Amino acid sequence: MRFVSGWAGERRPPRLPERGRAPSAEDAFASQTSPRTDLAIEAHELAVQASAAVDGIDTTVDELDGIRVSRMHVRTKEAERRIQKRRGRYVTIEVPGLRRRDRELQERVAAQLAAEVKRFLSIADDASVLVVGLGNVHVTPDALGPMVVDRLFVTRHLFSYMPKVLGEGYRTVSAFSPGVLGVTGIETSEIVQGIVERVKPDAVIAVDALAARSLDRVNSTIQISDTGIQPGSGVGNKRKAIDQPSLGVPCVAIGVPTVVDAATIAGDAIELVLEQLRRTVPGNSASELFDQFSPAEKWQMIRELLEPLGNNLMVTPKEIDEFIEDVAVVVAKGLNLALHPAMTMDDANALTH
Repeated sequence: MRFVSGWAGERRPPRLPERGRAPSAEDAFASQTSPRTDLAIEAHELAVQASAAVDGIDTTVDELDGIRVSRMHVRTKEAERRIQKRRGRYVTIEVPGLRRRDRELQERVAAQLAAEVKRFLSIADDASVLVVGLGNVHVTPDALGPMVVDRLFVTRHLFSYMPKVLGEGYRTVSAFSPGVLGVTGIETSEIVQGIVERVKPDAVIAVDALAARSLDRVNSTIQISDTGIQPGSGVGNKRKAIDQPSLGVPCVAIGVPTVVDAATIAGDAIELVLEQLRRTVPGNSASELFDQFSPAEKWQMIRELLEPLGNNLMVTPKEIDEFIEDVAVVVAKGLNLALHPAMTMDDANALTH
């Protein structure tokens, strides 16, 4: 694991939840937003774990030879409030083998990604698409967006200056990486809005690195949604949203979780230790005490212990350098296939540089 960022503050003891007290609206909100995750599937799992099934959410799951595809439709305002994810469609592609450099599997994932993106994009074959690569290219776990943009087959300039080079079945595709506020001094959403106003695409695709709650989903999951994206939300640094209401055109978001926060890892480790104690030392007082608290309360206690010490870091696996290169190619290849109807997998392998 690598520790990629942290926050320091005044040291203070953690605030223990009061037992026997009815949960307030603030408690309910905290339970829905913690632990931190950008994945709708995890937010739904946490909401169900905290109470019961959430009405207003439709889910289906397909197993496709090592690729698990979960589709979720958040239909109601109440469901949106419960899981703290916008109303809309979410597709989660889970591929544990994506961490291994299996080229055949990577091609199948790219093909699956292309098929899912096509379902989200209801545009004509001659429509224009703008791909936005969000993130900081100088920070490896956050470099997914810029690296995908570097590998796309862009065609807008070819249609403008060499129209006879491309035949039918290729769309007008443009792409750029706006950088991050700390580098440019400009809100990312303002840059994107300005380019959309000038280029006038029929749709926008935003690609970004995400934060997960589960270590199992880091570097093995791709999420697609039609609700847009809020840069920095996964690490608690929310910026203005990039979505259809702000841009005026359909916006599809694609993300891959590359980090998880230290409080989540510490909480999982404590749970494993306590589970071992429950099996080997019946009636252990430490495990019985910890069992009184909900998962959200446990996470809150651990977070309040770590953050004042500057130890609630965002953590990424040590293999992130190799993985980010591989997954950038997978996502770029999937987008190339989705955006250009005439492109075959052989073409994608040749053109995805």
